[in-house]
Amino acid sequence: MAPAAYAIDYETIFRFAPVGMCISVNRVIQASNDTLTQMFRYAHGALDGQSFLALYPTMDEFLRTGHRIIPIMNARGRYSDERIMRRATGELFWCHVTGRALDAQDPLGPGVWTFEDVSEKRPVSAELTPREREIAAFLVEGKTSKMIARHTDLSPRTVEMHRARLMRKFGAATSSELVHKLVGTR
Repeated sequence: MAPAAYAIDYETIFRFAPVGMCISVNRVIQASNDTLTQMFRYAHGALDGQSFLALYPTMDEFLRTGHRIIPIMNARGRYSDERIMRRATGELFWCHVTGRALDAQDPLGPGVWTFEDVSEKRPVSAELTPREREIAAFLVEGKTSKMIARHTDLSPRTVEMHRARLMRKFGAATSSELVHKLVGTR
């Protein structure tokens, strides 16, 4: 007996996808799926119509990430990183975020974004300032202090000071040990 044919229902696929997903326009969530609202501890549909700001630990991190996304989206049409985000409960967690603009000429306009909670592999184990969270995210990507300085408009020396503070907070003796602790490996 042949398997039954199923009609493809994209709305159902979106709603029940195993990864958090949303459609956004100008960094405002137009529609979100169940996985996204559950991941961020919101009620079903509560994120729809909300700014992405609701998912960030601070306004400053929301603004800096927006500025960082634009040139990358302009060059590639998509963006991906791992960063610390905030649940409705206030809990901070590491999240892998990927987005794609529907119109390459409008990087923050209509887009599709996915979110994956990676906190089991990478718990947030130290109290970090917003700037330390930003530097930590770049270190996880393998960026050098000079590269981080270019992305953040900080001096390489200031980046090194933040890296040193992170090393103290995580009890890391070397930069590679710090990265291992940030990604949750030994």
